[in-house]
Amino acid sequence: MGIAKTDKRYDDNFMPLLLGHVILGVAIFFFEPIARIYFIGVMLYFLWHIASSADKDKTMYVLLGCAYIAGGEVFLRMTKGYFFYETGKYFVLLMMLMGIFYKGVSGKAYPYFLYLILLVPAVIVASITLTYDANFRTNVTFVLAGPVTLGIAALFCYDKKITQQQILKVLQYLVLPIISMTVYLFLYNPSIRETISNTASNPATSGGFGPNQVSTALGMGMFVMVVRIYMQSPSFFMKVLHIGIFAAITFRAIVTFSRGGVFAAIIVVIGFLGILFFKSSYKVKNQIIGSTFVFLFAISLTWVIASVQTSGMLDKRYANEDSLGRDKGDATTGRGELFAQEMDGFLQEPIFGIGASRTKDIRVAKTGQQVPTHNEVGRLLGEHGMFGVIILLILLLKPLAFRSTNTRSYFFYAFYFFWFATINHSAMRIAAPSLFYALALLNITNVKKKNIIHRKQLIQ
Repeated sequence: MGIAKTDKRYDDNFMPLLLGHVILGVAIFFFEPIARIYFIGVMLYFLWHIASSADKDKTMYVLLGCAYIAGGEVFLRMTKGYFFYETGKYFVLLMMLMGIFYKGVSGKAYPYFLYLILLVPAVIVASITLTYDANFRTNVTFVLAGPVTLGIAALFCYDKKITQQQILKVLQYLVLPIISMTVYLFLYNPSIRETISNTASNPATSGGFGPNQVSTALGMGMFVMVVRIYMQSPSFFMKVLHIGIFAAITFRAIVTFSRGGVFAAIIVVIGFLGILFFKSSYKVKNQIIGSTFVFLFAISLTWVIASVQTSGMLDKRYANEDSLGRDKGDATTGRGELFAQEMDGFLQEPIFGIGASRTKDIRVAKTGQQVPTHNEVGRLLGEHGMFGVIILLILLLKPLAFRSTNTRSYFFYAFYFFWFATINHSAMRIAAPSLFYALALLNITNVKKKNIIHRKQLIQ
């Protein structure tokens, strides 16, 4: 593969879709109720196409719908486009279940059936141990909606065959609503300098929403634009456009002052570029190196602009310093302490765990603060005990076993790394880590040029 050449197979309607989503971001900023109408339209569009499309197209519509919703989940939460907070996860779950109904699952995906079964004991324990004041249904569904979505998505995606051009289309649908959110953020907070006074995560630069989630969503956008820069830039104009969009998304990501999403994006990009470089020919390696110099210049320029706009606070934030330049000490901003509390739960009840959502319940009882987990690994071990250990082993090892016999994909490690990096700083608050994990299990094939040219596009 390597750097894309000018060819009609790279005409993925990006320009009109880009323009439409820029306009969407502007429209929702000036009239927020459009967000609810927008979501209803998206929901009906994908449900209709999944149900009514030809059998050969159903897998693609499921993946496109899930990618689009996962990409827009934070934006829709931010602008009150959803009916309730977890709508995004439930909609992804619904589409994956529809995909399983129509297309079935691979017999080799059986470990994910076991994974779903192993989530049940923690629910039973929670029904006994959660305090009287805790809402059992709300608390349990909050912590398990993400893991269940991951399990169902993994069952659907495991060993499903799609082409490389199709996975690029899926990534395109993922980034489009993130572009709308980026436009919205620039309109919501055009002057960074006036809103930055310290080095803490900043809701004002995050659309008035949680910086951690916004940073994670923008980090996804950074990764997809890197893919487009290297694999879908058939002309100088498209390369410049893609770099410009990448720079805009990156700027908004770093000025949230939430580092998790940015670090995750860096890890994922390194994973993708490493595989792309390793698998490319000598000639394409040189092209990749040349593009990387331009890419790094764009990153450096974006950082300098952001640093100036934040009066140097950005540099202090990433150096783990406060506004006066003093070392903050705990680089995890309290996440290490939360992880230690979850490990205490594992030590107390190493077999069955302390029960789903019990960690947060204990924090509320002790401190009065509603602090959800930030680390899904710690939560799995603390709340599920030895069942959590088995769950974690399945999640970590099954994709690697799949990769050992399916080495064609350029994206496996990018998807796998995004899932693991994100659950370690933001748990599973959004649907994206579940989707990325499942995408790592797709059997992505490299299609010969003659087949790509003559094959009718499934989705335009």
